[in-house]
Amino acid sequence: LQGAFIEHMHMLNTLRGVEHISDVIEVRTKEELASVDALIIPGGESTSIALIAERCGILEDLRNFVSAKPTWGTCAGLILMAKQAIHTKKGGQQLLNALPVTVSRNQFGRQVDSFTIKLDSPCLSSLGGAEGGDGASGQFEYVFIRAPAIVSVDDPEVQPLITLPPGYGQTEASENGLLVAVRYRNMLGTSFHPELTNDSRWHQYFVRMALGDDI
Repeated sequence: LQGAFIEHMHMLNTLRGVEHISDVIEVRTKEELASVDALIIPGGESTSIALIAERCGILEDLRNFVSAKPTWGTCAGLILMAKQAIHTKKGGQQLLNALPVTVSRNQFGRQVDSFTIKLDSPCLSSLGGAEGGDGASGQFEYVFIRAPAIVSVDDPEVQPLITLPPGYGQTEASENGLLVAVRYRNMLGTSFHPELTNDSRWHQYFVRMALGDDI
């Protein structure tokens, strides 16, 4: 509907030779949503994505899909999937009310405050990706652009995956490091933009997760 979907499609297409991916399509209608086995909700503008989904008549279908099938939300997609969001625009915004976390919108400031950081990523250590990457070391280069952060985990089943070192972010929570990637049942939520790198391991992680692999 809106956001960096083309970059996600490119990443998934690079994996078609190494993973069981039959087709990669854009989803804008109920029929297209019903035809897919897994979904990525991209970065962009979370309020715009929700408004467009509502106007297109697929918001409730999207809620039902996310509650049942593998779904990955990146940046704005993470906000949209969350059960709660703070620092939203005046009047709040529509959420899918699926991922039991509280997300702080624009946690790291404006566009000019965007940054990249290399972090050890144990959850990716068994993955090779299709191009680029730093698989041998287990590090990944994370891209944060007007990014949210997860400031509260509201269900013990939520699995923390990646936490930033202390000092990043604009709230007291950053003193202990901010959570920027979680997994919960069929859902994956990340604050960053892996589609803007040359490293496809996060996309490979999601594909393996969608296939039910033990990763």
